Amino acid sequence: MLERTDGVVLERAGRKRGETRERLLDLAERAVLEKGFAATSIDELIVAAGITKSGFFYHFRDKGELAKALLTRYLERDEVILDDLFDRAAELHEDPLHRFLIALKLFAEMLADLPGAHPGCLAASYCYQDTLFSQEIRDLNAAGVRAWRARFRGHLAEIAALHPPRIPVDLDVLADMAATLVEGGIMVSRVLRDGAILPKQILAYRDHIRLLFLREH
Repeated sequence: MLERTDGVVLERAGRKRGETRERLLDLAERAVLEKGFAATSIDELIVAAGITKSGFFYHFRDKGELAKALLTRYLERDEVILDDLFDRAAELHEDPLHRFLIALKLFAEMLADLPGAHPGCLAASYCYQDTLFSQEIRDLNAAGVRAWRARFRGHLAEIAALHPPRIPVDLDVLADMAATLVEGGIMVSRVLRDGAILPKQILAYRDHIRLLFLREH
């Protein structure tokens, strides 16, 4: 009974530690998106989380480790979101072009459902202040961008094999266009305080893909 009780206590303690770590990451991400990584201090995160400084350093050795954990979580969540969108699209249509168009529509609808303008892109924020970060973190950010390119390039290559484009097109450039539209759309949405801009950019990209590859019969 004692062992079982100890196990429950340890489980609860582990869960609480995990919750505290996630809260710190949530607070840090919000602060970084609002004002940048350099202007985000450990002290303000400690106060906001209601923990001691030693409590912070229990979870993160230093601010650099916090930066890595933030970006890693952000990129992992990004992958999950895109996986879900493209998996749902695959369930709705077998043709790669129509699957891609459906996924972009789902993506635009998801972004349109945000309560306000998109809060921002952590990867872009890191890029703007990349001199603050280690080479490891810069490489991690670059890997995230390449993952987007590879994902979209893969879908576009599959599309082009069945639906030759109407005009010559560089699939790498077309794949990168998705990321640049999202990043640019986030910036313009925030500056103009208009949450509709970003999903409209995704739909414009969708129209561009449709006009490039779809031939009406």
